[in-house]
Amino acid sequence: MNFSLSASDRAALIATAREAVSSRLEKRPPRWPTTGPELDASCGAFVTLRSRSGPFSDLRGCIGRMIASESLVETVRAMAVAAAFEDPRFPPVEKGEYSDLVFEITALSPMRRIEDADEIEVGRHGVYMTKGWHSAVFLPQVAIEQGWNRDTMLEHLCAKAGLPRDAWREPDALFQVFEGLVIEEGD
Repeated sequence: MNFSLSASDRAALIATAREAVSSRLEKRPPRWPTTGPELDASCGAFVTLRSRSGPFSDLRGCIGRMIASESLVETVRAMAVAAAFEDPRFPPVEKGEYSDLVFEITALSPMRRIEDADEIEVGRHGVYMTKGWHSAVFLPQVAIEQGWNRDTMLEHLCAKAGLPRDAWREPDALFQVFEGLVIEEGD
């Protein structure tokens, strides 16, 4: 990916995501942190919430937009709220959980179509696969975190899409790759 963000912009994005969730939990207007002009660029992003402890293991919510028509800071605000309150895999975050949450943001490069799964570089590329009406996506860091090689990642991607694990090998499986700039709380 050919862009980076300063430490202050990274901190502002994390603070923005935290404030989006906090203000919703406290039912008050948000008090947004000051952000720099770099965060005004239109950019897709995912917000991942992890719980340090509790009944939901590590992942507590993860939602994003592959492509965004608004600024990165606006996308992060919306996706933080969606990850906390709208991820269908989990009940909405409750006030008592907030201090236990760790926020991670992945800003996305534009997607590009590839012709062959052999072009996928584990750890560098996130993958968006479509096959008919089925689709699924993994961020670039997922395969590394899980210890997967490319084929194992694609098998899990098929399962996530509701397809047989080897469906990625079929000629009508289409792939797009992208890169991500990961911003972890405490960077």
